[in-house]
Amino acid sequence: MSAEPESCDFTPVSLWDHSSTGVESKDSSEDFNMDLQQPILSALNALQIETNSAKDVSGISGKAANTLAVTTSDSESGIFSGESELCVVHDSDLDWFCSSEQKLICSHCAIVGSCVGHTVTPLASRVTAIRNQLVDVCEKMQLQAQRIERFINQTLTAKRAGALLVDASRAREQVVAQVSLVREALEEEEQRLLEAIQREEERVDQCLLTQRAHWGQALALLTQTRTRLVHTLTNTPDMQLATSGQEIAERIEEADGVGEPHDTDQLKLKAGCNDSKLMRGLWASAILLGPNACGSANLTIDDRTVSPLLSVSEDLCTLTFLPKRSRQSPPYNPARFDCWPNALGTLTISSGTHNWLMDVGESGAFKLGVCYASMGRKGSGNDSRLGYNAQSWVLSKYDGDFSFCHAGKNTPLRVVLKPKILGLLVDWPSQTLVFYDPDSSAVLHSVRHVFSAPLLPAFAVADRSVTILH
Repeated sequence: MSAEPESCDFTPVSLWDHSSTGVESKDSSEDFNMDLQQPILSALNALQIETNSAKDVSGISGKAANTLAVTTSDSESGIFSGESELCVVHDSDLDWFCSSEQKLICSHCAIVGSCVGHTVTPLASRVTAIRNQLVDVCEKMQLQAQRIERFINQTLTAKRAGALLVDASRAREQVVAQVSLVREALEEEEQRLLEAIQREEERVDQCLLTQRAHWGQALALLTQTRTRLVHTLTNTPDMQLATSGQEIAERIEEADGVGEPHDTDQLKLKAGCNDSKLMRGLWASAILLGPNACGSANLTIDDRTVSPLLSVSEDLCTLTFLPKRSRQSPPYNPARFDCWPNALGTLTISSGTHNWLMDVGESGAFKLGVCYASMGRKGSGNDSRLGYNAQSWVLSKYDGDFSFCHAGKNTPLRVVLKPKILGLLVDWPSQTLVFYDPDSSAVLHSVRHVFSAPLLPAFAVADRSVTILH
């Protein structure tokens, strides 16, 4: 075998003396992290010593001894057996792998050939690393297949029997839990709501059955139409096929009319089927007459959020609107409102039931409510104006009128006696806000909303002052 030698640049190799186990060699272009890479000369020296010993004992030729050593090593590793391929340049076994050029080489290629200075690895080590990687990949595929199988068997198959029943059960539990506080007054309301949920459950169940029947028929129609068209295509003579355009068009039109399936809101319970304004009001009154009616002892104003238009008292409980001549520029803080007279509380609400009282005194312009922590703080736009964005819910008094404000929509409230103290009840489990008059326990307004993030108490005052009561 003859071949022209490859022309390449030779670069010096840094060599160290190590034990026969070798040292690690790393290269950033390596596809696999090889822990068994070693300097080629150290490994070859060890291999040569073993070969020479074999020659002294058996008397075989140098080349045969070398081949025997390599073949024995490879056979013991369980990677391959038989004769190794030979290097076309040096006519030696290809028992090393060059990571830099991603190819098999012989020991001479690494020492004096085209791969001088490259990162090289014994072939057995390279194959072992690839086998280990393939084992890991196969294990991951097996785990993924198991997850897909569980999803098919547990989630998709049990949708009708699982998710629907769970939603209906959760709605029933919520209704029963609230009605139990004032059962005598709410027996008829409880029955009405349970019947409404039952009707919704039956409606959704019927929709699921109807959808199943409809799409089952659609599938049968598509299958039948396709079978007929295939039969027409394969068995109709050309002359007859040329005159069958109308019949074929009708069948294609039938198939096109089937449409595509998609999930809709009709296939789940309506969000408000277990909601009742009467029940919310009586339930809130029952809670407010209990031990939680005194308000939150831990709530204070977060002074980092206080607008330059306001001042906050030393106990962090009173907000006062400042005339222009008294205003000062506070230190910059990304949490501070800079244009609207707003401030936030220190209480983060993401569970349980909370309520607090606010002394509004003679203030003619104020807001009391909650908002997300992500609400805007800078500028004069609606994104930082309480009640005028989708991230805040407030009761507002302005020019003698009360209203509930959310997402820029104002709902006027009929308040006969103008209270000087207002309360806010936040019940996280039922996702309910209740604004009330603590003196009479009258509910001024209640709203239920699915909150997507924890809430913070929110305040605004543009006339006189308001104070958190403990």
